[in-house]
Parts: sequence; C-alpha cells; structure tokens
Amino acid sequence: MDKLIITGGNRLDGEIRISGAKNSALPILAATLLADEAVTICNLPHLHDITTMIELFGRMGVQPVVDEKMNVEVNPTSITTLVAPYELVKTMRASILVLGPMVAHFGKAEVALPGGCAIGSRPVDLHIRGLEAMGATITVEGGYIKAQAPEGGLRGAHFFFDTVSVTGTENILMAATLAKGKTVLENAAREPEVVDLAECLIAMGAQISGHGTATITIHGVERLHGARYSVMPDRIETGTYLVAAAATRGRIKVKDTDASILESVLLKLEEAGAHIETGKNWIGLDMKGNRPRAINLRTAPYPAFPTDMQAQFVAMNTVAEGTGTVIETVFENRFMHVQEMNRMGAHILVEGNTAIVTGVEQLKGAPVMATDLRASASLVIAGLVAEGDTLVDRIYHIDRGYECIEEKLQALGGIIRRVPA
Repeated sequence: MDKLIITGGNRLDGEIRISGAKNSALPILAATLLADEAVTICNLPHLHDITTMIELFGRMGVQPVVDEKMNVEVNPTSITTLVAPYELVKTMRASILVLGPMVAHFGKAEVALPGGCAIGSRPVDLHIRGLEAMGATITVEGGYIKAQAPEGGLRGAHFFFDTVSVTGTENILMAATLAKGKTVLENAAREPEVVDLAECLIAMGAQISGHGTATITIHGVERLHGARYSVMPDRIETGTYLVAAAATRGRIKVKDTDASILESVLLKLEEAGAHIETGKNWIGLDMKGNRPRAINLRTAPYPAFPTDMQAQFVAMNTVAEGTGTVIETVFENRFMHVQEMNRMGAHILVEGNTAIVTGVEQLKGAPVMATDLRASASLVIAGLVAEGDTLVDRIYHIDRGYECIEEKLQALGGIIRRVPA
C-alpha cells in the first residue's frame, strides 16, 4: 500500500489542468448501458474508480475500448450477464448506478449492496423505492439487490425523494428514460453532476427537462442511441487545489475548469482573503503571501457549500488567523480527519456535527492515516503547511478521486513523493 511523504513549508505557485469529474463520469458510464449502440465518453479522469467501473463492465460481457486519451467506447449490446458482483461493488458505492439502467434496458439486474468510503449512512432504499414506483419487483437477499421489470417494461411514475440523494436521483433518472410514459422526480438533487448526466442522456435521445432544479420531468422513449459526450471538469478537484494554494499563502491558476459550478467555494475563499479572478475555463487565486483568515461554513446540498470540500477548508482553518466554525449537515461521520490534524498540532474541537477550529501559526509534520477520499486530500493540505515531513498512509482513498495528485502538486512547487509500502 503506497504512502505519500510531504515536506511542508513551500508556497504553491503555478498552473495545473483540472481532470474530468469522477462524480459525473461514473453515472455517465453507467448510462451507456441504456443505449442500443456504441457510446463514446471523453475527458474521463484516470482514476481507480473509473478502472473499477470499466472492469465491472468487462465482467458483464461489455468490453469497453479505451484509447490513449482515456476516451472510452462502450457498446452494451454485447452484455452477457446482468449481475454486478460483490468483489467489485464493495470497493465503490457508485456501482449501484448500473441498477437503474440494467432494469430499464434489459428487464432485470442483480447488484451487490455497495461499499465505499466509511462516512456515514448512505442508504440504497431510495433507489429501490424509486424503481418499485415504476413497477419493478425488488428483493434484497444474500447481499444482493435483485430487480425485475414488469411485463412490458418499467412505467413512468411520480416519485418524491424523502431526502436529497445524488445517486438516487441519477439511478431513477436513468431508469425513467426508457420507461413507458412520463416520470416526475420531486426533491431531486440539483448538483452539476446530475445536470451533466442529464445532458449526456439527452445527447443519446432522452427527453428530459428541469434538470438542475428540484423537479425533473422525463418522457420515456423507445430507445437511446449512440453519442459522443465529454465529461464536465471536476469541481471538487478544482476546489481542493485552490484551497491548498490559499493555505500555503500561494497563488495558482487552474485551467480546463468552470467557475460557475463552484460559486459557494469561491465566496468562502474570498472571505479567507484570497484574490480570485475567473475566465471562461480558468480560475486564478492569489493570497499575495498573506495568511488566510478563518472562515465559518455549513455544508448542505447544492447549490450550498459542498460536503466534499469541508475537510479541505478545515485544513486551511488550522493555520488561519482566528477561529472558524464548520458545521457538517450532510454526513454524520465526516470529521475523521480532525484527530489526525490534531496530532499535527492543530487546535480543533468537535461537538456533535460542529468542528471549532482555532488557527495556529504552523502545523508540525507527523505520520497520519487517511480515512476517506476527501479526508485524505485535507491531510495532504495539512502536510503542505506543516513544518518537517508528513507521512500520509492508506492513500488508496486519494487515488479513488484525484488523478496524479503528487505530479500536480510538484508542478506547483510542493515537495511530495509517493513511496511503496
């Protein structure tokens, strides 16, 4: 198991390119199973989760063709089995996203109950209830969700999500594209990644409106055809590098990204004292050598502040001027990075779903352990601002969501290297 060794103290300074969004790429890959001919997906990030999804397709008899630019052509007509096995699904929650497309297109599916990051309750009951509302018969036995479409296929339905669920919205949205009649999804997730999925489905011939709002309407069609679609830039990767530059009092230009999908994060960075400039496909941040100011934030579903950026801002607050309060409302177990940062000399007090962070002048390097994807990124940021060496263990979490993180940080002047265990 690889580790990262970071020698802190350098200001980040330079330009990097942002990769395609993992949280967009995974549902869009799943959506290719709805087509009756080949679909090509471009701008895929080179990440472990993407590789896992491609491997899952291979297990099901679909053999994706990957070119040197990480464009993937998927032709689902060669599918031989409608089972997504546990040994692949357990490493990645997003595998659940093949459930809706398989039931809608092929009439049945068996998908193992998923694994992934240990950041709290992320139940699959919304996925199941949504498909049942469309007429599917579902049982959960032996650790598998077994779904069967009714005679004549899924039917349009009016479905209300009890809680906002991104993957729940995506799964039912995909299934509805081939269902008979009209489907209306209420209290749907509004995340840009949901919008990106809907735009890809529309490119494949789906009839969808209202994506990006809390009510999405889908008119089912007979078939979806092939298309070529490029995945949106990763807003969380974008935000992570911007925060890393802010924490180190540096400056950065991130290219091939989109400021319009990151407004809540950019506002908080400006509150912290960053000078922000934006263009059509780039964002610039300059701290002008100044220490960041502590900021208060509360996570909530889009368009509010994203839970996936909470840990990175906690890391910045550890070395900021003043005290900041961070309230986590989305996941109940998402402060696992705090005790690791406190081992580095941070002053963080957790009370329930609130972390109170009092900034110190500098952290001290220490061995730390990554617990989930975004916590891993926050420990890398902490290492960049710490005195001495920080060893980040269990970095397989990082590789699930960040493409070439050490190369990108090295390009910005960070002293970081990967070492085999």
